[in-house]
Amino acid sequence: MNWPAIFLSLRLAATVCLVLLVVGAPVAYWIAFSRWRWKFLVEAIVALPLVLPPTVLGYYMLVALGPKSPVGRFAESVLSTRLTFSFAGLVIASVLYSLPFAVQPMANAFGSVDRKLLDAAAVLGASRWRRFLTITLPLAKAGVITGAVLSFAHTIGEFGVVLMVGGNIPGVTQTISIAIYDEVQALDYTVAARTSALLLIFSFLTLALVYALNRRSSLWWSSPRNA
Repeated sequence: MNWPAIFLSLRLAATVCLVLLVVGAPVAYWIAFSRWRWKFLVEAIVALPLVLPPTVLGYYMLVALGPKSPVGRFAESVLSTRLTFSFAGLVIASVLYSLPFAVQPMANAFGSVDRKLLDAAAVLGASRWRRFLTITLPLAKAGVITGAVLSFAHTIGEFGVVLMVGGNIPGVTQTISIAIYDEVQALDYTVAARTSALLLIFSFLTLALVYALNRRSSLWWSSPRNA
């Protein structure tokens, strides 16, 4: 079992999950409540990684973060950090690749909140931030948790994007999915089978948790006390 690759994947997934909670929640809130007529363009951009081949997204990220790009030059000259073939580059690419898995569940949850509750709170003098913290977020917590869990699990299994942006550097950018590929290439099917089984079990438990959260939320809203 390639434990360095496993720990690196867990570290990457946890970092991406935290970033998406901070970045994705405002985007999801805007999508849920905005009345801008061209909002569908933003929704399409957010959902683009769902249909875009990972190698295509990885290629554009490699170009955008490379040392010859404005972003890459800024990172090297000001931050003394190389974005390509580094953990930082993996985080940026993974955030963009997992963005729809975090934003869409949160946007659906925010959009399902009863507007009458928000209007009543506004009449009582509650600010938008207070309404978000005390009404919208608690009622949409199942969707927020679902988005966090899905983005974490999706990042764990990434292959194409992380390989294009980070390469295959053991202990630096080699994730668990890339390690499985290397094990198969080396004809080490026993280790590859164990690592794949670990990912399979993790993916199943993740989906079971998501469906359980959604079912619990549906039962709560349909109970007589909320009628």
